[in-house]
Amino acid sequence: MNLLLIEDDHTLAQNITEALRAEQAHVKVVYDGMLAERLLRKEAFDCVIMDVNLPGKNGFELCKAYRQFNKSTPVIMLTAFAELEDKVTGFDAGADDYLTKPFYMRELYLRIQNLVKRSRQLQEEVSSNLAAGDVVINDDQKKVYRGQQEIMLTPREYQILYMLIDNKDRVVSKAELMKEIWGGNVDYNTNTIEVYINFLRNKIDKPFGQKSIKTKVGYGYYWDMS
Repeated sequence: MNLLLIEDDHTLAQNITEALRAEQAHVKVVYDGMLAERLLRKEAFDCVIMDVNLPGKNGFELCKAYRQFNKSTPVIMLTAFAELEDKVTGFDAGADDYLTKPFYMRELYLRIQNLVKRSRQLQEEVSSNLAAGDVVINDDQKKVYRGQQEIMLTPREYQILYMLIDNKDRVVSKAELMKEIWGGNVDYNTNTIEVYINFLRNKIDKPFGQKSIKTKVGYGYYWDMS
């Protein structure tokens, strides 16, 4: 694991670093909130551990600023206070977890481990999705959603939709669709593609008042992101 520790107490920072490195984690330490923000904009970490009371920019401000450009990396806040209001402020700023000093190093490591594991699982789930606007395709489960509603498609309809969305920055020709989905074994003079495009529009567009699947006359079809 690649971790960033932001803690202005040098003794505590050293103790935490030694404990985490003993667990085979790679730890980088920063003692100032402003310096930490610059580093967070340049480097990626698996988890960030930050104290609340930091010079330059406190933990609440730093976490809130961090969430403006990184919403996925887990953040654990450290504080000398156990006040509920402080915890609420921390969570509102975007923190994922909270530890009150003094704490056991083993507990800190276990919390980091749990957050990193959960973060990686979420990233894997997101990476298996293909999205265009409010349409999401979960290719692992072969499911399609528009908004919160699941849309039932046949395998051929699914393949065509996937290809259009996967190539949403360009026009996909009928020949490409035929070759990719039917292997080029269907007569190009038939209206097979037009029929399936019409089926798709009736399921993915018309019920939602949308016109996402567009025709480029003489060329093919494309997914309109506007």
